[in-house]
Amino acid sequence: MAASPSEPPSPAAEGIINVFWDDGMLNHDTGKGLFDTGFDPGFLEVLEKHPENSDRIKNIVSILKRGPISPYISWHSGIPAQIPQLLSFHTPDYINELVEADKGGGKVVCDGTFLNPGSWDAALLAAGSTLSAMKHVLDGHGKIAYALVRPPGHHAQPTMADGYCFLNNAGLAVQLALNSGCGKVVVIDIDVHYGNGTAEGFYRSNKVLTISLHMNHGSWGPSHPQNGTVDELGEGEGFGYNLNIPLPNGTGDRGYVHAMTELVIPAIQKFEPNMIVLVVGQDSSAFDPNGRQCLTMDGYREMGRIVRSLADRYSGGRLLIVQEGGYHVTYSAYCLHATLEGVLNLPLALLSDPIAYYPEDEAFSVKVIESIKQYQNDVIPFLKGS
Repeated sequence: MAASPSEPPSPAAEGIINVFWDDGMLNHDTGKGLFDTGFDPGFLEVLEKHPENSDRIKNIVSILKRGPISPYISWHSGIPAQIPQLLSFHTPDYINELVEADKGGGKVVCDGTFLNPGSWDAALLAAGSTLSAMKHVLDGHGKIAYALVRPPGHHAQPTMADGYCFLNNAGLAVQLALNSGCGKVVVIDIDVHYGNGTAEGFYRSNKVLTISLHMNHGSWGPSHPQNGTVDELGEGEGFGYNLNIPLPNGTGDRGYVHAMTELVIPAIQKFEPNMIVLVVGQDSSAFDPNGRQCLTMDGYREMGRIVRSLADRYSGGRLLIVQEGGYHVTYSAYCLHATLEGVLNLPLALLSDPIAYYPEDEAFSVKVIESIKQYQNDVIPFLKGS
């Protein structure tokens, strides 16, 4: 559908989003097969592209350049990360494994995760672009930056790849913020899958509060041993600083906003971060092949508004947004557009939702959220009394 006929406010009045991007990230070719397996069973006439393919990102780039939000976007070139930078989050042995795999022509790193020729260079660009975006904010050149990157990163753990991810882009940026003097950083991950890699990287730290709102999918094998359940809270000094919010299938817009209001906002109010990182995946949408959470543009827009208000209150408006999943080639771009509209706190929607029509019933989700709230308030020291 066409953009709203109403005249949008001046970008200067609402702010600019600094987008870090490089076309070289399109060179990560994930191939074709049966969904994300790369397998050809031999009896299908048409093999689909791997869900994490370049088309999804091409449409996000296109909607930001040609859609109604374009006046609010400032474009910046990404640069590759250097190996020493990667060691702030990942172990030398793991990075060496990826370097050698690239030299050898690639390999299947884990289920659904293919390091092909061109993949390693794209991964370095994704990591470097995210670091550049964080540095842009930390150096005071802009309040809001969006690392538009692929391959995604939030499943990559310090010692291994997982779930289409090689390098943990968000985790590297968080460590940069800590090393640059930010005392406390919060990560809010709204991708449909548990941000297990980021959580693992800071599992023993009380300087980073990792919050993940995700589908209740559990572990999916050796590369993803974490379950994403409420009792995975962190260890040692980090106990209580990993907040998992596993939500029922079909939670929808109102359920997600309820979770933000009842769980995310109170935790951040207690934690009082100096920097906020929003990890976005559009695979929580109603039409994504990899998720079942039924979010629409309205839900993404409202979550963007909530995070912007938190940034204004706690981090001086400083916000880094990092791209993760989202596999519906067209609707993901629309949902990202809506998220950024919310982050800009625009008074009117710039784009109408072209396909959302599902009725919502958040009653069960509300009960689950209330039980999570009770559990967290009972067992997490810094939340007691909330």
